[in-house]
Amino acid sequence: MASIAHSEVDEYPVHVHHQFEDIEQQNDSYVVGMWTFLVTEVMFFGALFLAYILYRWNYQPDFYRVHENLNWKLGALNTTMLLLSSFTMVLAVHFAQLREKKKVLPMLGATMLLAAGFLFVKFTFEWPIKFQEHLVPGITFGTMPEHLHGASPRAAEIFFSLYFLMTGLHAIHIIIGIAIIAALAGMWQKDKVIVTEDYIPTELVGLYWHFVDLVWIFLFPLFYLIPQ
Repeated sequence: MASIAHSEVDEYPVHVHHQFEDIEQQNDSYVVGMWTFLVTEVMFFGALFLAYILYRWNYQPDFYRVHENLNWKLGALNTTMLLLSSFTMVLAVHFAQLREKKKVLPMLGATMLLAAGFLFVKFTFEWPIKFQEHLVPGITFGTMPEHLHGASPRAAEIFFSLYFLMTGLHAIHIIIGIAIIAALAGMWQKDKVIVTEDYIPTELVGLYWHFVDLVWIFLFPLFYLIPQ
């Protein structure tokens, strides 16, 4: 997205904050700051993915058996909604570059709606049943052994510990993303100069949202599509 230069909309004035010499320096500082933040997020999730890989290497048969408790169809539905939300976010950035407020706002709204749908599926259909089947790590874990499908209770608890930790942190990032997109939409609605005269703030929100979607693209096959 950043490859699309301001030359396409040069006829519009661009707001430069007082601490920057020109728009190029301002945009560079924005982009560098966002990518620095995303690198820290990659390292954060990277440590969790490494832990998953190590445990799956040691407990491959048990991970396969216990993963059958996850509904891959619901996971696929959530994947579809997040991919669509990435598309609507791309359109929001595109229309932001063209200063088309009437098109930016619906795209941001669609992104938030799809994200909310993701959380609805997760909180309503996926996680509650794990409590009912005693598959939430804790003192009651595994007290209904029929849901372990023959897996070792220790390995099964490790699997679901990683599942709830990683998908839970991802859900928190989704909630934060919805809040940020809502704030961005509010600024567009109020015609704030920081967003109406420069598309970079909208693009930075888009970068964060694409990162959140990318994390799920890895989580879905690792937990829901384990091969035999």
